[in-house]
Amino acid sequence: MDSEKSRHLRISEPSPWVRRFALLVKPGGDVLDLACGGGRHGRLLMDHGHNVTLLDRDTAAVADLKDHPNAQIIEADLELGSDIFTGSGPLAGRKFDAIVVVNYLFRPLLDPIIWALKPGGVMIYETFARGNERFTRPRNPDHLLMSGELLKAVDGRLQVVAYEHGIIEKGPIPGVIQRICAVAETEPSTREDGEPDPRNVAPQ
Repeated sequence: MDSEKSRHLRISEPSPWVRRFALLVKPGGDVLDLACGGGRHGRLLMDHGHNVTLLDRDTAAVADLKDHPNAQIIEADLELGSDIFTGSGPLAGRKFDAIVVVNYLFRPLLDPIIWALKPGGVMIYETFARGNERFTRPRNPDHLLMSGELLKAVDGRLQVVAYEHGIIEKGPIPGVIQRICAVAETEPSTREDGEPDPRNVAPQ
């Protein structure tokens, strides 16, 4: 196991960003923990009563969940991109009430993630951004978001509930982080100005 992967697997506490917005997922929802690692976010969401699909290229770190009634573990090459969700891919035709991605970026998956949300589904995404090379790995720009990149990815497609981009000094991996929570609206707006109804930015 390379040092980068083992470093992430040593983190057991869920991201505060995921913990905050997990409460927007509909009760008993179907959730995808993409690039799940040790499953810290999938475990949190199962504790909330959701059915969680944990997907990664190596699922040894979540093997203890194989008999959990609310867990499905799938080992697959994440760099299949959209093929994960189509054809004979492991998630072909499936839609989710939430998709969570933390500390992982493969740009060809951004569009398929959005397509794979059910109406009302929540996208919770958090990973490293340009400038992180001054702190720690990843330093390769292919693995670092550009300023506003997640906003551009969801523009006109999902309602942005919250977005942040900047330096995180406290936490298990300090660095430059970009994160978003966005929702697939369930129906056209009934407002005269066409704007979607606002969501709760601090769900309790």
